[in-house]
Amino acid sequence: MAFDGSVVYALCNEFNNELNGARMQKIAQPEPDEILLTLKTSDNIKRLLININASLPYIRLTDENKPSPMTAPGFCMLMRKYLGNSRLLSVSMPSLERVLVFTFEHRDEMGDLREIRLIAELMGKHSNLIVCDENNMILDSLKHVSKAVSSVREVLPGRTWFIPDTLSKADPFALSEKNFGDSNGFLSLFCENINIKKALYSRITGISPLIAEELLYAAKMDSDMPVSAFAKDDFQRLYDTFKKFISKLFLKEFSFLAYSENGIPKDFSVVPLSHLSNLDVKEYNGISEMLCDFYSSKDKAIRIRQKSSDLRHIVQTAYERTIRKLDAQLKQQSGTDGMEKYKLYGELLQTYGYDVPEGSNKATVNNYYTNEKICIPLDATMSAIKNAERYYNRYNKLKRTRQALITQIEATQNEAKYLESVLSSLDMAQSENELTQVRSELIETGFIRFRRGDSQRLRANTRPGSGAKSKSGSHAKTNAGAPAHYISRDGIDLYVGKNNIQNEELTLKIAARDDWWFHVKNAAGSHVIAKSGGKELPDTAFEDAARLAAYYSNQRGGDKIEVDYVQRKYIKKPPGSFPGFVIYHTNYSMIIDSDISKLKPV
Repeated sequence: MAFDGSVVYALCNEFNNELNGARMQKIAQPEPDEILLTLKTSDNIKRLLININASLPYIRLTDENKPSPMTAPGFCMLMRKYLGNSRLLSVSMPSLERVLVFTFEHRDEMGDLREIRLIAELMGKHSNLIVCDENNMILDSLKHVSKAVSSVREVLPGRTWFIPDTLSKADPFALSEKNFGDSNGFLSLFCENINIKKALYSRITGISPLIAEELLYAAKMDSDMPVSAFAKDDFQRLYDTFKKFISKLFLKEFSFLAYSENGIPKDFSVVPLSHLSNLDVKEYNGISEMLCDFYSSKDKAIRIRQKSSDLRHIVQTAYERTIRKLDAQLKQQSGTDGMEKYKLYGELLQTYGYDVPEGSNKATVNNYYTNEKICIPLDATMSAIKNAERYYNRYNKLKRTRQALITQIEATQNEAKYLESVLSSLDMAQSENELTQVRSELIETGFIRFRRGDSQRLRANTRPGSGAKSKSGSHAKTNAGAPAHYISRDGIDLYVGKNNIQNEELTLKIAARDDWWFHVKNAAGSHVIAKSGGKELPDTAFEDAARLAAYYSNQRGGDKIEVDYVQRKYIKKPPGSFPGFVIYHTNYSMIIDSDISKLKPV
């Protein structure tokens, strides 16, 4: 993804066109790192969403009105103080920096008109939202940056705001042919080891690796070659390509394009990217529309992952503990491998022990199973018959240990598989409600102790008769929620469980006996049901259902995933097993990819 200078430049143009002269109506802070501004233009209401999440910063117009917390955070209150009922004068950006400066006009306590600047810095982990006065003195910021954090620039109330020029990057709009690549140009001054792609994006403001790759592709140049390997003609060709790119921006000839692969968003741009011509491309009417479509799924996934971190930590810790326990059990089991030897020693001593002299520390006897001589160590203080009893006792003890370990190892392996499936459910969760369902499941299975506060959190998911007793002695009654619903290319209904409770209800209660059940082989994943309606399914329906099983598993992204499928009537649930755990013995298998772009969700 490239939220670079060209994208911010297009946003600046859109905001000036859409928000010019708009009056501030409402300021909200729905998330700790997100501000939602509602502005009234001459003919409409516009909402501006500013997100400074370190991993996914962006800014765009939106139609969504997010709920706000009951008590507004301090930064939100300061913005309301200085920007409430203010009027937007202009939106600007310095060169192609990923910085937008919103200049507002408001009246101070004395009734005099003053300028207030809201500065959005969209620079990855350094992203920030800053309120300044007309002299660029910082009034406050969403993130405070002290000298202990950054020796380059402090972002604190009372300090002066500026853009640090640590890399001395060139202004792309002022870059001439002479200083681009001739003997005195900055590109030719790089050391021999730096390739031309890195030279472009690290020394020209607003140029991202994505745009650098596109410039070199359009100029028919190898992006991995060092700068020193290029001749003057090469620099001339590259400069001509670069100038065309800058001219498109200057003339505001934007193309709002999002690129995807197998339905998964990959990149977006405001100019065509010929080096991504092998990907699917979608064109939009405006940049905010493109960003809304592109970021909505990614932003949602990031926030859900952040909110699932506590659950993930609990499950991951339990999984690691279970794996260590399994290793110890397997090691203990390997220590019982010699038990048959002790049984043989006991049998042979019972047979030949009367011929062994008293006080002997070994007995050499004939092994009648192999007709070979065998030497048996003895305790010299005991008779041969007593030694035989000792070996029998050792054999029986190891036998009991091994039998107990077989049961324990199977239970531990099932627990590990179950925890893997919960981690997979957390990866697939797309809403807070689904996280609540997973939490309910963990309470039910005893991995989370049921607390009084949980009853309020789970109340929305409670229904009679669905709970199992947890280890804490409480009942966690879980509503599985609705499984995901898809339509195959042949119009067949396909259902996907998003967590183990859903998997169990889908397979054991919703599916009919003649429906087909799908699951990725020997891996954590969802149960998928293809509704047959008592009829034979077409081959494409089997393929579509198998792709869903591959996609909703921890094997997602592979192109050769083995999926088992069998009719529902052959699926059994062992008594007392974990939610979603089933067994089957007669099944078919197929190798399939995880591309579900041709399937229609309902």
